[in-house]
Amino acid sequence: MAAACLFAVGAVDPVSSPGRAAETPPSHRQCSPNGRLCFTLAVAGGNATWSLERDGAPVIAPSQIGFLLRGAGKWEHGLVLGEPVRARRTVTWEQPWGESRFVTDDHREMSVPITEQGKTRRTIVLVARVFDDGVGFRFAFPDQPQLADVRIDEELTEFNLAGKAQAWWIPGGEWNRYEYLYKQTPAEAVTTAHTPITFRRADGLHVAIHEAALDDYSGFWLQRIEDQRFRTRLAPSSQPWKVRRAAPFETPWRVVLVAEDAPQLYAAADIILNLNEPSRIADTSWIRPHKYVGIWWAMHLDKWSWNAGPKHGATTEHARRYIDFAARHGFGSVLVEGWNEGWWSESGRNFKFAAAYPDFDMDAVSAYARARGVELMGHHETAGNAGLYERNLAQAFDYYRKHGVHAVKTGYVADAGGVLREDPDGTEQWEWHDGQFMARHHVLVAKEAARRRIAINAHEPIKDTGLRRTWPNLMSREGARGTEYMAWGEPPNPPSHEPTLVFTRMLSGPLDYTPGIVSLEGRGGRPIPNTLARQLADYVVLYSPLQMAADLPENYAKAPDALAFIERVPVDWERTRVLSGQIGQFAVVARQRRGGQDWWLGGVTDAAQRTVRVDLSFLPAGRRYTAEIWRDGPDGGIEGNRFSMVREKRTVTAADSLSMVMESGGGFGIALTPRDGRGRR
Repeated sequence: MAAACLFAVGAVDPVSSPGRAAETPPSHRQCSPNGRLCFTLAVAGGNATWSLERDGAPVIAPSQIGFLLRGAGKWEHGLVLGEPVRARRTVTWEQPWGESRFVTDDHREMSVPITEQGKTRRTIVLVARVFDDGVGFRFAFPDQPQLADVRIDEELTEFNLAGKAQAWWIPGGEWNRYEYLYKQTPAEAVTTAHTPITFRRADGLHVAIHEAALDDYSGFWLQRIEDQRFRTRLAPSSQPWKVRRAAPFETPWRVVLVAEDAPQLYAAADIILNLNEPSRIADTSWIRPHKYVGIWWAMHLDKWSWNAGPKHGATTEHARRYIDFAARHGFGSVLVEGWNEGWWSESGRNFKFAAAYPDFDMDAVSAYARARGVELMGHHETAGNAGLYERNLAQAFDYYRKHGVHAVKTGYVADAGGVLREDPDGTEQWEWHDGQFMARHHVLVAKEAARRRIAINAHEPIKDTGLRRTWPNLMSREGARGTEYMAWGEPPNPPSHEPTLVFTRMLSGPLDYTPGIVSLEGRGGRPIPNTLARQLADYVVLYSPLQMAADLPENYAKAPDALAFIERVPVDWERTRVLSGQIGQFAVVARQRRGGQDWWLGGVTDAAQRTVRVDLSFLPAGRRYTAEIWRDGPDGGIEGNRFSMVREKRTVTAADSLSMVMESGGGFGIALTPRDGRGRR
């Protein structure tokens, strides 16, 4: 069933502007439903600026807007504001899957035409939606003869951050896409950053900057200009311009999230979803959150290979063994990487998406899986050759549909700027992973996959901007430094990585982090700086509707207590609450099973041992729960016995709290099940 609007109060209800003097007003202001957060658009000296205040104090100081247009100069000076059109909207809508089943969209909107004076008189409309915990604004280019074929060299939107702040960020415009460890620096030390980027001011206010609804435009990096003044820098294109659109069209939303602490910042990220259009897939019943295993980790350990040869991983024999394991332990699908011809060709020029290597029998393997109630998860690696992939999309997805594949992991392994496509005349062009071509590409893949009832899990992707609302088959993606770096990365992901991701990368949407490495070993036996309980906690803390049990089957056989958690933990949720946390230090997350009464909790810490009090007052009053706990043993931690884990049960109620000790690099997982047996749907 498609996502539905449940109720509306004044939905998109126009509000008349107050009476004004005849002269053009210098500014317009729109406040949030609770009145605490206010967005102001003003013109001074012919330049337009926007600003954001909370409780009368600046969050974003006056910041300029504008565009550098190819062949048409700047749209920046001599600007005059027109009269605003205002609206208000309060609705609650249902997700087909997600961190929370129901999402409330409560905002006030202001649309203001901004017109140049002089001969051209080009008009661009700024649309701002103000929520209690953030704002989104975008630019609408109307249909007008003087600005019809719009070619944008640069967008000049600024963010002048008020109040000294620390920043958590990864570099934008460098070779490795999004796969970096986060830096913590003063905001004044940021160079060029990907979004989401998170700031914490000295007074504790948390501010994050991102974008929403990026579907036919270049993604932006945030470039510091001076002090704490930042400007959008659009990802490059193979063309002289960075964006080309025919009017009328709208840019993606520029988003600022504002919260008093890190847990509330996570909750504020619903704004990203609310700024996207409703689902374009009428029937979403086939889109199925689930856990999967796969032929993957052994390649990162260098035991198997993706390409054909004596170490080839994707063989019929190996696939059958993984299918048997999945069937025994209740996993929904088996990912098979490296089954198709073409590994590893330079820039993916030799990839074939419907031709298996001789040692992999797709017909036999898919039939074997079907007979055991398991599906295959497909894999389409492109090596960045998105052009070749687009030319073969129909054939590739038809092949998978024929074999009962309903989810596909896509991959775009190439350095930044190394995405290959072709012009109609066959000329090769090189694009960026977050440029306009790839923004269009990911939407095209979603459309073609949806026609065949196939979900997408994109790796080496463009950043998530909430398009999963519009295309719910865009279920998960990578776009971060994932678990594979635990196998071979120098350095491996430190314990601070996950509690940083929760309040940075996770603001944008689901992350296929591929947890569950119960062996705690990477390539050549290198130790992973996590505890066993920490690997379990990641299933709750780092949300994805497609969660991988990434380790080898033989390693799970040696860790039955850990496997019991992984088998049972849900992947689809009724509601989510971040109970406590600080960026880069720790996070404690509680999620209720969708359609059930049981809650699952996860906690992770950095390299410091940490005791946290877990308040259970979110549970219904008067009900008794069994708390099954997987926690670090007292001799655990990354400096002790990383495998030390205690599994225990307690009876608790909403009046209780749990004191949980997380050893260095450790964590915990908790299942809270009603004693009356109504825990599951």
